[in-house]
Amino acid sequence: MKNLREVVREAEEKRVAIGHFNISDTEALWAIFRAAQGLNVPVIIGVTEGERDFIGIRQAVALVKSLQEEYNYPIYLNADHTHSFEGVKKVVDAGFDAVLFDGTQLSMEENVTITKQCVEYARAQDRDILVEAEMGHIGASSKLLDEIPEGADVDPEMFTKPEDAKKFVEETGIDLLAPSVGNLHGMLKNAANPNLDIARIREIREAGGVPLTLHGGSGITDENFKEAIQAGISTVHINTEIRVAYRDTLKQTLAEDSDVVAPYKFMKSAVEAMQDVVEKRLKLFSGMTN
Repeated sequence: MKNLREVVREAEEKRVAIGHFNISDTEALWAIFRAAQGLNVPVIIGVTEGERDFIGIRQAVALVKSLQEEYNYPIYLNADHTHSFEGVKKVVDAGFDAVLFDGTQLSMEENVTITKQCVEYARAQDRDILVEAEMGHIGASSKLLDEIPEGADVDPEMFTKPEDAKKFVEETGIDLLAPSVGNLHGMLKNAANPNLDIARIREIREAGGVPLTLHGGSGITDENFKEAIQAGISTVHINTEIRVAYRDTLKQTLAEDSDVVAPYKFMKSAVEAMQDVVEKRLKLFSGMTN
């Protein structure tokens, strides 16, 4: 089976993107896996620090690896938004395929120093682990938004600059870069999220020389996604959309039958709703027309 680095490289060559979806439990994991399996495309499972606290670090590894091994399937695990070297070390030791060190709240000097330390630690292992870093501010949480969150970069002057991306990659040795190009964590309630700066994506990819990750994918229009992938985005993170489908469907199911108490019964429709969302996104990212 190909490792994650090979899968990302192949996606770049085909001008498609790999879907990255976050989980907090086995319900979301099954929804994502079944959607990917049905389309026969690789998929990345993400768990943030909060999600890892809930599901368990080694438990997340065991769950994803069990699907990978039982079905001989290209499903991979990423430690999303990890904010310290100690946190990176912990997930690398546990068996994750990739890790994102998020140093966006640090000074550039500190971000470079710790990111480089994370890369060096990952390289010292006897297996291939991808290290990603983030540049710019796109908000900090996956939720429905009344307005663009304070501190998010919405002015093109604040977006990641190609020359800064190039310098950051050269100084740290990262494998993937998540830039600020108009994207936001979370999803606006009553409108599509702002348009991405497609030209900036293309410039950053050319200057940085490493595959790009698009964070804050929920709420972006289909056409904007297509343009971003053609410009150089290789992986797309989706979280809020599946959380909303999960919550809303579960609320409706329990409202319709308040006497049901078996989780495998009242969770079924919520899992199917998440699966539908993931399937639509994977089709789009993979360039499928049907």
